[in-house]
Amino acid sequence: MTDSPLQCCVLDAPLDEQEADTLAHQLKALADPVRIRLVSMIATSPTGAMCACDLPDAVGKSQPTTSHHLSQLVNAGVLEREQRGKWAWFRLTGRLAAIRGALGEGAEHHHVGKPAVLFLCVHNAGRSQMAAGFMRTIAGDRIDVYSAGSAPGDQLNPMAVEAMRERDIDITTASPQKWTDEMARTADVIVTMGCGDECPIYPGTRVLDWELRDPAGQGIEMVREVRDEIEQLVTGLVDELTPSCCA
Repeated sequence: MTDSPLQCCVLDAPLDEQEADTLAHQLKALADPVRIRLVSMIATSPTGAMCACDLPDAVGKSQPTTSHHLSQLVNAGVLEREQRGKWAWFRLTGRLAAIRGALGEGAEHHHVGKPAVLFLCVHNAGRSQMAAGFMRTIAGDRIDVYSAGSAPGDQLNPMAVEAMRERDIDITTASPQKWTDEMARTADVIVTMGCGDECPIYPGTRVLDWELRDPAGQGIEMVREVRDEIEQLVTGLVDELTPSCCA
């Protein structure tokens, strides 16, 4: 199925025949109480994803029946499926935002909403600061960006500052800070990088755990490698959160 061109913006013109057909297919897939419940459970799960093993009991249906409903939602592009070992996991795609936009929600502001991302690591001196720097540069004002730590350090990692300067990104205006409840509740996505049990989890907030080496006390070569990993991950997340219509 062709991706909808309307991922986050409200319509400026009536739908053409292909767009209307795509939207009708998606609405048809959602026109079932069990599927609506599945979507709402996945959307409000702490990590933004749920295992197929947990969903039959949650909706009170058999495994084959639940699998059928999930398949219909995946085929319509409402859910995406990821195989993790024996079980499939499901999360929402950006199609719900497209549906909301096509139906006119948020017309006064032209966009359905601007996402907020919180990057967390232990000292808020290296990884989370580099991630925030990349996201602010790549996304501009399309995403609200925060970074913080569970045990913030006294200053930024000088190797992280240098590695980002090589990308023409200045992060020296930032300072390590401890995450707050307000930050976490504002975020639509929380990206953790090694803060362990200290990382906040709130129902309905998507959490991504990026397994990145800690650059603290490391030389510039290793920090560059971590920087490049972060750049790739941030670029992918920006593409996901800000589709082309919002560029």
